[in-house]
Amino acid sequence: MCQLQTVKHTVPADKTLASMSPRELKGMLPEELEHVAASIDLEPYRGRQIAQWIYGYGVRSFDAMTNLSKAHRRMLSERATILSLDEAEVVTDPSGQATKYLFELSDGRRVESVLMAEGDRRTLCVSSQVGCPLDCTFCATGKMGLIRNLTAGEIVDQVVVARRHLGEVGEDLTNVVLMGMGEPLLNLPEVSRAIRIMNLDYGPAISRRRITLSTAGHVPGIEELTRNGPHVMLAVSLNATTDAFRNKIMPINRRWSISVLLEAVKGYQRAFGRYVTFEYVLLAGQNDSVEHARALVDLIRDIPCKVNVIPWNPIDGEAFGRPSEQRIEAFVETIAAAQMTAIVRYSKGTDITAGCGQLYQASPGVERR
Repeated sequence: MCQLQTVKHTVPADKTLASMSPRELKGMLPEELEHVAASIDLEPYRGRQIAQWIYGYGVRSFDAMTNLSKAHRRMLSERATILSLDEAEVVTDPSGQATKYLFELSDGRRVESVLMAEGDRRTLCVSSQVGCPLDCTFCATGKMGLIRNLTAGEIVDQVVVARRHLGEVGEDLTNVVLMGMGEPLLNLPEVSRAIRIMNLDYGPAISRRRITLSTAGHVPGIEELTRNGPHVMLAVSLNATTDAFRNKIMPINRRWSISVLLEAVKGYQRAFGRYVTFEYVLLAGQNDSVEHARALVDLIRDIPCKVNVIPWNPIDGEAFGRPSEQRIEAFVETIAAAQMTAIVRYSKGTDITAGCGQLYQASPGVERR
């Protein structure tokens, strides 16, 4: 069973930056940056100013921190670093509604995130891992296997880059969805840290109501989220109404069945008090009938929720089909007839492989399974 790992970032109070190897600041919380400030004889509040420069303004150089003296900027540049993801490729689809970012990490690994435009909303789909260990059969990322977790800094910098690009055209990011590469609950310490940073008033200032974490159904992670937060919006990738079929398409179900998963979801919903989103990928002839829709209603009708119905997006090596518009409409209408909310989510950016389930990047020394 996958275990949650705790990663400590705190700068020890009895050590200064001068006595340590260069420290990466992106991913540090404001209170940790206060220790950094104190270590070069700055007042603690300067740590919050550093946080604002890094997370709010998105600066990539200490020289840009003009409310710090030149001497202190020099000291920081000699003893610390500010992570900046390499934008290896940025592609926008012909409609202009989706932009895919390919980021190269410091170790040569690559991850993707997707910026989506819809009305006044600007939503970034963020990755939390390089690859994913869960091997859902309808998802390209699962074919990579897990290569490594992203750090909080690497998660946050996806947001910083998107905000920088949006700022160039007078816009700002409104929503974040942790629905990119990886299972966020298998990297919960770093994801939680990143969410705290995204939520900073003097940082990205993304309300927790506008941050959605999507899980394939890692029950211990949901329970940890219930106990300790962060209490963001929760989405659950369900995709099946029986354990037999979910076992087949989502191996995680062999560890935590649908009934066990839904009990954990109910606990989270009760603790947080807001609706849950159930994601349901429609696979032609597999889980897309009116009978499947009725079974789905029976499973989740006592949970305050909405259903995002997602017609399957093609990926290499899988022979699933995309349902007809008639079957999609009948599925959604069946749910709506039960007085439940169902929305068809037609993925943006499918023609640049930026749609739901399509994110995949080959990394050095790793072959696609």
